[in-house]
Amino acid sequence: MIVLLFPGQGAQQVGMGRDLADAFPVAADTFAEADDALGYDITRVIFEGPEEDLVRTDVCQPAILAMSVACLRVATDHGLRADLAMGHSLGEFSALVACGSIDFADALRLVGERGAAMQVAGEERPGTMAAILGLSDEEAEELCGEAGEVWPANYNCPGQVVASGSVDGIGRLLAIAGERGIKATQLKVGGAFHSPLMAPAAERLAPALEAWDPRPPSPQFLSTTTAQVEPADRMRPVLLDQLTSPVRFGHAVETALAMGADTFVELGPGRVLSGLVKRIRRDATLHQVSGPDGLTGLAELMA
Repeated sequence: MIVLLFPGQGAQQVGMGRDLADAFPVAADTFAEADDALGYDITRVIFEGPEEDLVRTDVCQPAILAMSVACLRVATDHGLRADLAMGHSLGEFSALVACGSIDFADALRLVGERGAAMQVAGEERPGTMAAILGLSDEEAEELCGEAGEVWPANYNCPGQVVASGSVDGIGRLLAIAGERGIKATQLKVGGAFHSPLMAPAAERLAPALEAWDPRPPSPQFLSTTTAQVEPADRMRPVLLDQLTSPVRFGHAVETALAMGADTFVELGPGRVLSGLVKRIRRDATLHQVSGPDGLTGLAELMA
């Protein structure tokens, strides 16, 4: 069983996808379609930067979506087929494009609104995030509760939980971790994502999600918000809850493995998700497509 993986915010890098667009017209057309849907030249920002523009929440989210779909379309033309699709946070929108549940242009506009809503929420209620390493999920949850105004935001894999909360709350968490010899590192992010502090963003995004009519997914959509396979009629509430709920990526991978998954193909910038899967199942077959080199071996993988 083959699973598609799509990365989330933080995977972006200036220049991503340029070699793919130079080599394959379908990739170049994908970036041009993104420009048209968004009403500005996001391709220029993706290919040329500057980095301070690309890392903005309202820019990097549609940028990563465009890059991921470009990789998907090229890989599909080279024979890629799958049984499940899943994404990390923002990557769920890429996964839904792969499932045929939403058109690419509509996904871009939704993600543009999502990114803008999260950007504003992060400015109005400043927050940040920190990675906690080496603790069980339960121990990390207790640490968050002890710090106060901090919540688990990403359950990435065993021993890696990301916390999200107010600036003061994350400061307290880091201080407690330092006193106890727990490894914890503050992340460079624009807000307390996947926490109750993102409630204003969810409120703003709700009307845009309500206007979308999801189509039945093929392949199946495995949500990293619920760690369950979700049908079309559940997609809008899942994506709304996603803003204030933790990403259960590790739990979703476990669900995929229990369903018989043995091969994971990451589509988009970076290899972060492949690394997380490897920590969950060391013998899983992994493949990554972020440029022309990633197409090597794809035919053998599909054989």
